[in-house]
Amino acid sequence: MTVPGAIPDPVPEPLAGAASDLPAGRAPETGQVSTPGPVLVHVSRAYGHCEHVVRTRARNFAYGIRLLPPPKRRALSTVYALARRIDDVGDEAGPVAERLERLEQERRRLRALKKLPLDSAEPDFPGPDSLVPGSMAGGRMPADVAADPVMVALGDAAARFPLPLEAFEELIDGCAADVAGARYRCHDDLVGYCRQVAGSIGRLSLGVFGLADGAPASGGERTLRRAAARADALGVALQLTNILRDLREDRCADRIYLPADDLRRFGCTLGLSPRGDFTDPPERLAGLIRFEAALALGWYAEGMRLIPLLDRRSAACTAAMAGIYRRLLGRIAADPARVLAGRLSLAPWVKAMVAARALTGGAQGEPQGKSRGDAHGDAPGESR
Repeated sequence: MTVPGAIPDPVPEPLAGAASDLPAGRAPETGQVSTPGPVLVHVSRAYGHCEHVVRTRARNFAYGIRLLPPPKRRALSTVYALARRIDDVGDEAGPVAERLERLEQERRRLRALKKLPLDSAEPDFPGPDSLVPGSMAGGRMPADVAADPVMVALGDAAARFPLPLEAFEELIDGCAADVAGARYRCHDDLVGYCRQVAGSIGRLSLGVFGLADGAPASGGERTLRRAAARADALGVALQLTNILRDLREDRCADRIYLPADDLRRFGCTLGLSPRGDFTDPPERLAGLIRFEAALALGWYAEGMRLIPLLDRRSAACTAAMAGIYRRLLGRIAADPARVLAGRLSLAPWVKAMVAARALTGGAQGEPQGKSRGDAHGDAPGESR
């Protein structure tokens, strides 16, 4: 599984000045000797670490996130950085029990963070001498959380934005399914997985974006529920695109995400030759890929209905990320043989063009196909 917007790159070096490279027993840049133990991390350095992760490991995601104002960009970088770390545990090799335990460690850190009264953040971004204290609003921050730049940044972001931190636990559940080698019987089962690993990120992103001042105010909670459902749908669309893009790579790692019902429908097994090539007839595989791409396009159509509810910069960020992936999906559907031979990607200039169009509002006017809401009544997860 790959977090939407991510590409596999080497794990970045620890940020300069983070807990890993500061003198033990000394709070950074304070000159005051503290009790030996994990060193606290500057909020500014913690955010800097997360933005570094985005720049080095999320080259698709970065095209959209750079369109946000700095506070939202920092917060969304933090969401991505933790999602990336959780996803890495799901993707790496190693004993299943050890990887599952590492996922549970992330869950425990999250729950410890959630117990803190995260309501004491100042309205302005802290200066270079600001430290995350050992306590926040009177609640003691566990040492392993206070020394973790991603958790430090997340704690600050959660104090500034209404982030549904429980969504990260859904991501952990999805990655645990990856580690256990889960397979999926039908499209609805696969969508459930996509909601865990990508819809969750869509809902967290919505917490950073918020609704635009001009968004429909009537219905209050109902409008928020609709926005969350559309963010969830967009996450599903991005993850389905990831699955098609990484079809061969995942299969070589003994992972099959496409539903068993769809494989039977097209007479495919996704078997591999000793050289790692698919053994199914190419025309059957092409039909299967185009079918799955059409389903993904329906989720894009529903997810893109989120954009009118967002402010201009948040809408541009969303449109850029979705536009890049939707264009990638179009290339996959147009030439399935390319994705069967290996990973397909867009040139940087194409991504830059999509992002520029999103900033000017052009991406909202592109054809999006028929909305799932139009086809099936309510949007996924919405009530009438």
